[in-house]
Amino acid sequence: MKLEVRDIRKSFGDREILHGVSFEVVSGRAMGFLGRNGAGKSTTIRCLMDVFRQDAGEFYLDGKPFKVTENRVGYLPEERGMYQKNKILDQLVYFARLRGASKADATRSANEWIDFFELGEYKNKPLETLSKGNQQKIQIAQAFLNDPDILILDEPFSGLDPLNSQIFKDAIADVVAKGRLVIFSSHQMNYVEEVCDDVTLIHEGDILLSGDLKALKRQMGQNKLALSVDGMTNSQVGEAVRAQFPQITLEHIEDMLVLDTHHAVTQQDILRFIAAQGWNVARFGMYEPSLNDIFVAKVRDHQ
Repeated sequence: MKLEVRDIRKSFGDREILHGVSFEVVSGRAMGFLGRNGAGKSTTIRCLMDVFRQDAGEFYLDGKPFKVTENRVGYLPEERGMYQKNKILDQLVYFARLRGASKADATRSANEWIDFFELGEYKNKPLETLSKGNQQKIQIAQAFLNDPDILILDEPFSGLDPLNSQIFKDAIADVVAKGRLVIFSSHQMNYVEEVCDDVTLIHEGDILLSGDLKALKRQMGQNKLALSVDGMTNSQVGEAVRAQFPQITLEHIEDMLVLDTHHAVTQQDILRFIAAQGWNVARFGMYEPSLNDIFVAKVRDHQ
């Protein structure tokens, strides 16, 4: 399957929130929809889910207009909402049946996901008796009911500890392996980097980039080297490198110095210089930016 988001625009009052948002998502690859709070992620997803009606643009699934009611979609909204007084199993069965499952299939699916998230001992207890983290897992479980073809998760890692985050990542990996279409929005870059094959970055209602994460990393790391030296600050190393190679562009990123050679200086030139200094090198090699580095760079270029 291929989901196409084509030139989506949405305004609230006189303020346009989405400025012609376009990107694609294909099945069998998890796509991370990234951006800061207020960037337009949830608004885009709510338009896709027909919670809001966009002012312009369309959504297409395999070349045909997408209608959420005509597809098997699992959806975790950013603003959670389940019944605090009701038993966990009862309400998951209820949600599964709302999506068209028979009572037997709904019960089977609900039990399957309760067990997957290791909450079997709580299934006949009201939701309000669970910890916040376990309540979040139940919220997530409802999105997976009935084996949806399309899974849309809005800020799904909110409230999960590292162990439960790993269980959830395993669930996403299983769905992707089945060839399903998966989108999840987040401002937590580290989780997306672990899970996603593709990313789309949105900032203030504009798409900054979209594509294969590995390819984007290679592209943004091209001609760049990472260097750090024990016993020296990045500034000290940078001053020495710049004095020898004034044509190099230097950037301080976290605990390393990133050298953009622009093809003017080779890796061997840098190595010979380092050897001549007698430095105790902690790190030297091709630079691969993190997703956070990519996002910061793109936002900076956009401003």
